[in-house]
Amino acid sequence: MTDIAGIIKYLSEYDGEPVRIMEVCGSHTAAISKSGIPDMISDNIKLISGPGCPVCVTPIAYVDRLIELSKEPDTVIVTFGDMLRIPGSSGTLSLAKGEGARVEMVYGPMDTIPLAKAEPDVTFIFAAVGFETTTPAYALLIDRIIRDNIKNIRLLTAIKTMPPAIEAMCEKGANVDAFLAPGHVSVVSGCKVYRPIAEKYSIPFGVAGFSPEELLLAIYGIVSHRGQGVVENYYPSVVTENGNERAKELIRKYFKPADATWRGMGNIKGSGLLLREEYAWLDAGSDGLCLDDKKYPACRCDEVLTGKCAPTQCPLFGSVCDPVHPKGACMVSEEGSCHSYYLNRRK
Repeated sequence: MTDIAGIIKYLSEYDGEPVRIMEVCGSHTAAISKSGIPDMISDNIKLISGPGCPVCVTPIAYVDRLIELSKEPDTVIVTFGDMLRIPGSSGTLSLAKGEGARVEMVYGPMDTIPLAKAEPDVTFIFAAVGFETTTPAYALLIDRIIRDNIKNIRLLTAIKTMPPAIEAMCEKGANVDAFLAPGHVSVVSGCKVYRPIAEKYSIPFGVAGFSPEELLLAIYGIVSHRGQGVVENYYPSVVTENGNERAKELIRKYFKPADATWRGMGNIKGSGLLLREEYAWLDAGSDGLCLDDKKYPACRCDEVLTGKCAPTQCPLFGSVCDPVHPKGACMVSEEGSCHSYYLNRRK
């Protein structure tokens, strides 16, 4: 079925076995919340958020390291805006900046180049946080650093890959019947990375775009394949079976697989990327940033990230925790589950 009116009718009247679908991607959570899709579908179809917000799953130790580096002489932290407010064990980058640390917000990794060239005696440390989607951009930054022989740029990495995290949740018996696979990640990785997990756990994956129509089509397809270990691509305009081979080759050139700590999820084997040994001179101390045992009292971000509770079930949600005064990582970013639920009044 491709008729949107028919799909909406089917989903709204669905009375079959309950289906819990995890939207892994933070952008999907935001799009679903904005479009009002949860109100269009049957109560037997539950859409739950997952660990698809990169800054939300960044461990506390990484944030603490950034803050520590920001206070060193002749050092500047370069980062995207979301990272400024992510809480560490005793503060944020934003607070550190207010106390005199040098922190520059940029819109892309390449913005670091002119900053570094303008102050050759200052070390600029780029906070390289993200999933498969942004990793090629970090690889291109390294390409440029080497090509231009720039000596004063370093990277502090917290790069993660999505399939190992999804499999870790399945292994631990997550209460999930299907996955809405991340669209942007899948552009790079391709559809086939999900197939072994789908077949092993007899659970369907649907790769989706971000418009309401694309999301509804994917949800319809997922519900239709409940209990089947299949992977369907509902975003064929940009996602292929094998993904972007050039981007993957560039990632392999500079990065190697490694274990990684996910905020609220612990250490997941093979779920991260670190700089290869030959490029270790570019690293600002990324390895070993595993500590993640401190959080705001009563905050349930760890449970939200793994689908164990909805944002609205956290006692802090909407009272002491909101986008202006976030207490947990999930409320900081636009891709964070709590942030999306709050702004769109999602129940």
